[in-house]
Amino acid sequence: MHKDKDIEQEHIEKIQSEEEDDYSDDDLYNINSWGADLSFRELLTMYDEEELLKPEIQRNYVWEKAEASRFIESLLMGLPVPSIFLAKQGTKKLIVDGYQRIMTVRDFVRGVFSKDNSVFTLSSNNKINPRWRGKTFELLSDDDKRKIKSSTIHAIIFEQKEPKGSDTSLYQIFERINTGGRTLTAQEIRNCVYHRELNKLIIDLNKREDWRDLYGTPQPDSRMKDVEFILRFFAINTKEVLESKANQISLKRQLNLFMGDKKNNSGPTINKFEQEFIQTMVFIKQNIGKNAFHNVSFDKEGNAKIIERFHPTIFDSIAIATLRAISLGKSSGENLQQKRLQLLKDTHYKNAISIRTTNVDHIKVRIDLASQYLFGI
Repeated sequence: MHKDKDIEQEHIEKIQSEEEDDYSDDDLYNINSWGADLSFRELLTMYDEEELLKPEIQRNYVWEKAEASRFIESLLMGLPVPSIFLAKQGTKKLIVDGYQRIMTVRDFVRGVFSKDNSVFTLSSNNKINPRWRGKTFELLSDDDKRKIKSSTIHAIIFEQKEPKGSDTSLYQIFERINTGGRTLTAQEIRNCVYHRELNKLIIDLNKREDWRDLYGTPQPDSRMKDVEFILRFFAINTKEVLESKANQISLKRQLNLFMGDKKNNSGPTINKFEQEFIQTMVFIKQNIGKNAFHNVSFDKEGNAKIIERFHPTIFDSIAIATLRAISLGKSSGENLQQKRLQLLKDTHYKNAISIRTTNVDHIKVRIDLASQYLFGI
């Protein structure tokens, strides 16, 4: 697991200024929060009736059988268990923290352990009380069955009132809670919070063969970095960024705002985004090649050697410049590989892709230079 994660991280060129991008949101929140002791009978009914929703990131159950058995034993013994966090969204509630605990009880009651689809029997090791060791839910006494279903867990429920039309507080809360025992990446949190049409689109686009060839790995990144780059393509190419009066942007905040914007989740806009991304990646794959988003090093004779890492700022500049050319009808594919090499030699471009990369002027410079070198725009 750790080895695969390391390989994925090594595949992407590290941009120090972007890795340090963190922000405290400027919004002042009006959040209602309250506590409620909910029985597992209530929680399971809510989940089965889709009133209680799991975050998209939590597609898989991850607890081991021993860990799950200890949790069930805690309920049978009448021990208190950690609180869960729920976010109220309209008539539904999103599980922010507590998914594994809720699913453990659901699996045990159903009799199927989700992780491997085996029969859910409590562990037979000596850490489990002998009276329950190795038993399924059906083999428990009626009193024990009732005890599990009637056991309560404290839920902290919150609902954002202000700012309206935004889920930014939910992102902030996700970011501050160590969900599932690991720190989520920014895009994994967005995948939980902004589970709308744009999120579905970029996950689908991420599976496209032309994009996978350009990104450089056949399988999607387990931490959703590749998905984040697709979002980046859309979010940077906006007046909010390119016409910003600010000296610097928080890329993380910009991606959050873009993904949560209702107008970016409408049908016509989604269709437009899909067409733009597909046209751009098909053109780049055919005319520049699979190394289009990689940097190069030059030897003393001026020969170029490809650096085998996906480069975020080369990607956003070349991809947006290409979309700009397609939109203007100036997307000539002639000598683009050679023109790209000339672009990568430009001192101003090299600075703009490597130094203060979220500086608005540097964003504009690298896109403008890519447009000039590649398409004469």
